[in-house]
Amino acid sequence: MRKIVATLIAGLFAASAFAQTADTKADAKATEKVAKADAKQEKKAAKADAKVAKAQAEAKEDVAEAKADAAKDKAKAKKDAAEKKAEAKADKAEAKADGMTTANAHK
Repeated sequence: MRKIVATLIAGLFAASAFAQTADTKADAKATEKVAKADAKQEKKAAKADAKVAKAQAEAKEDVAEAKADAAKDKAKAKKDAAEKKAEAKADKAEAKADGMTTANAHK
């Protein structure tokens, strides 16, 4: 009877030791899964940050391009205005000269 009890007790100890080993393995697997999930999440976050940085760079580039276009348009408008102003002055001077010659012709 003692041998049977001793065998049963030894079996229980062996089973509990095996169960602890299985739990350790399960904990290790769970920890590994958590680490993989964390790494995956960090990788996604880094990708998202890179996309944001790229979008910001593109936006800055677009703003710079728009400013350059606006400056170009402004310069063109100033040039056109100066040409029209010069043309108007010339027309006025010509009209004045025509008026003087007409006045001299009537004398």
